[in-house]
Amino acid sequence: MPASALFDTGAILAILNRQDRWHDACLQAFHQLRKPLLTTEAVLAELFYMVADSSFRVETTWTFVRSGAVTLGTIADADLPALAQLMHRYHDRPMDFADATLVHLAERKSLTTILTIDFSDFQTYRIDGRRRFRILPEPSPFR
Repeated sequence: MPASALFDTGAILAILNRQDRWHDACLQAFHQLRKPLLTTEAVLAELFYMVADSSFRVETTWTFVRSGAVTLGTIADADLPALAQLMHRYHDRPMDFADATLVHLAERKSLTTILTIDFSDFQTYRIDGRRRFRILPEPSPFR
């Protein structure tokens, strides 16, 4: 089954950590979406780097990643020029490599929804240079 949305590092971390201030909002948004959610190896690299200090957190993360809730989108050598172009376009933010892979997959897979806590960046990024992302959980001034 094709993915219904993209999945960013911060949202995954929030779902895995009940103490995270975004946990409830991200978990609720996660349950609203059809699985699997699409992510990239770059996002997983960030994710595992951020949980590396705890073997329990690493194991919990592996369990979640292997649960079927997440699927990996392929980034190949042929995609690198497009990623470089995206990072150059948003150099004033600056756009990191993981975000570039997600925006690129959004363009390639015609996805507009992303589960992220990185609101300011994904409100700025455009799919195919025009379309805005639908960001979940929806930004709230009270969080």
